[in-house]
Amino acid sequence: MEWDEELDAQGLLCPLPVLKARKRLKPMAQGAVLRVLATDPAAVIDIPHFCAEAKHMLVDSGEIGAAQYYLIRKG
Repeated sequence: MEWDEELDAQGLLCPLPVLKARKRLKPMAQGAVLRVLATDPAAVIDIPHFCAEAKHMLVDSGEIGAAQYYLIRKG
């Protein structure tokens, strides 16, 4: 899947990956996709929860090496 913007949050700990994702998504057009790269173990819980609370759609997630990726479609 393709994405419109990417946020590299590797090395950042909770709550920074979610806070930076929220800030990056704010100016993006509705329906645009943000790919977040994170190494924080809590991101597995935090990012899906953030998406549900903020009415964004978690399109896909998985691992790339030591990092996780999350594809978030802005709601």
